[in-house]
Amino acid sequence: MAVFHVNDCIRKTKQGIPLTAAEIGALVRGITKEPLIPDYQLSAWLMAVCLRGLTDDETAALTMAMRDSGQTMHWDMLGGPVADKHSTGGVGDKTTLILAPIAAACGIFMPKMSGRGLGHTGGTIDKLESIPGFSTALAPEAFLEQVKKIGFAVAMQTGDLAPADKKLYALRDVTETVDSIPLICASIMSKKLATGADHILLDVKVGSGAFMKNDEDAAELARLMLAAAKADGRDCTAVLTDMDRPLGMNIGNALEVLEALEVLDGDTESALGAFCVTLAAELLHMAGKGTKEACRAQALQAVQSGAAMERFAQMIAAQGGDPRVTENRSLLPVSPCTRTVKAERGGWIAAMQSEQIGRASVLLGAGRMTKADSIDPGAGIRLTAQYGDKVAQGDPLMTLYAQKESQLDEAEAFLRGAVSIAETEPEQRPLIRKIYSTGDAT
Repeated sequence: MAVFHVNDCIRKTKQGIPLTAAEIGALVRGITKEPLIPDYQLSAWLMAVCLRGLTDDETAALTMAMRDSGQTMHWDMLGGPVADKHSTGGVGDKTTLILAPIAAACGIFMPKMSGRGLGHTGGTIDKLESIPGFSTALAPEAFLEQVKKIGFAVAMQTGDLAPADKKLYALRDVTETVDSIPLICASIMSKKLATGADHILLDVKVGSGAFMKNDEDAAELARLMLAAAKADGRDCTAVLTDMDRPLGMNIGNALEVLEALEVLDGDTESALGAFCVTLAAELLHMAGKGTKEACRAQALQAVQSGAAMERFAQMIAAQGGDPRVTENRSLLPVSPCTRTVKAERGGWIAAMQSEQIGRASVLLGAGRMTKADSIDPGAGIRLTAQYGDKVAQGDPLMTLYAQKESQLDEAEAFLRGAVSIAETEPEQRPLIRKIYSTGDAT
């Protein structure tokens, strides 16, 4: 057997020479097992990947090696379809809070591992922890029992799940190598495959508020992730969605829980509500629950009957939270200082800089720029107008929430230019740009 030298991997990748699966496997083992590969050598290889890329075979090998670097989960004991959903990160994305209880009400199990927000994108864990008393720290036995009983649970991702990715991501974050499509694919799919779901729904964001700024890069990421899922025998669908505007009307933590509750309460006609019903129908169809039309009807019925809201309330209670928030929204925290941002001229809202709006919410206290930062669960932004709306001069565009007036000053200044108003009505753009499935992966 040839002796492994990490310098050979760096040199080959730098020169565009593909690595073998054995070489990639040895590289990944060196991330978590002795003898450990030094950070400076891993960083050099990551930069080479960022500059030269990886072949499809290399990307698949890296994904599988990272998947196998720690614990892999199995759900055969549940006796039903098991699904997972992942978003590549966006502004105002609270779909998990809506999709998971709908799926559970329709007979699909969703054991969901999620993370905290960082930078301008929010995290599901932060949103749920804005509910008084809610805990995302679940022991494995409690996690399993909750999924069996209620149909879903949302917990902090365990450190035993794809630990090689955790180390590589930390290095990517500080070496400007986050935006490599093969590395993004391996990072996401190693964790998704390790969680053991039969059906995986990927929400690939594209636009100003997403990592993927254009359709071509988003489609390439979707293709690679679908290929990885197919290679591992998983059913997978990738939905390319618009992030040139925030998703929904609320950006923050408790604010987004509030909006999710509004959808579960029956607001399926809003852009967010219709989007979540469409995603739920895709997931139900993947799990063999019928035609897409029948699955859409099932998803709507789960909301309209109150079954999805009941599942959400059960999940909150099981994880130590106050389930009364589903009926009494005033129990959710709201920051005391508010300010309304108004339109400086009349016309049509022709563009919204989602990333800029997301970063403004961080300035208000709703997010964090480093993992050590604390957040204010009641801070954020509530939009009163969206892309394509007609506004008059002085009409409210959004309301800001923070603990201090100084935070409002900073965020308001940052938001100048985030909303563009034109004299003519802009072209209407669908929220969902394209849908791919594992049958499309080559």
